[in-house]
Amino acid sequence: MKVKRTLQDVEKKITAFFLENGRMPTYSEIADIIGVHSKSVVHYWVAKLVDAGILQKDAKGFLSLVRNPRALKLAGEVCAGIPSFAEEEIRGIVSFDEYLVRNPEKSFLLFVTGDSMMDAGIREGDIVVVENNREPKNGDIVLGEVDGNWTMKYFHRKGEMVILEAANSQYSTIIPQVDLRIAGVITAVVRKYHK
Repeated sequence: MKVKRTLQDVEKKITAFFLENGRMPTYSEIADIIGVHSKSVVHYWVAKLVDAGILQKDAKGFLSLVRNPRALKLAGEVCAGIPSFAEEEIRGIVSFDEYLVRNPEKSFLLFVTGDSMMDAGIREGDIVVVENNREPKNGDIVLGEVDGNWTMKYFHRKGEMVILEAANSQYSTIIPQVDLRIAGVITAVVRKYHK
């Protein structure tokens, strides 16, 4: 028996997969979720979704949804100082992926352990966005491998010497003895207040 599929059905199934798994399905997974066995049928539906402006392909052929279903409505602003009337008015849609990550192809996420950067507002359990292959400037928070150990600290260059400094007075300043490799610059921090 032939199953009749609509563009909306295929879109809903791909979107549901994205919401459940936090990533786009592969072509093989699309075949499974829409119930087909032929790669050419998958390519047909992907092409239709791209033509309809639902999916897009990057330069490497990776798929993404044009509108992130995890994007939230931006409902206005609220004063964090003296209380004032906060008028709710939909002002647009914000995707945290787009808001927090300037260069997604050069960025990755890490969970934070430890408390050495707590005075910089980075706490254990937070998630940081790391942009790799970015030249650090003095005062940037970096992810670095120092003498074989990974750490996240403030970056300071004094002449030829690099100093990595914690944002917690309980921790000593680190001066690399043998090797220092900067893997990236921290560009954003995400904290979940309620689990």
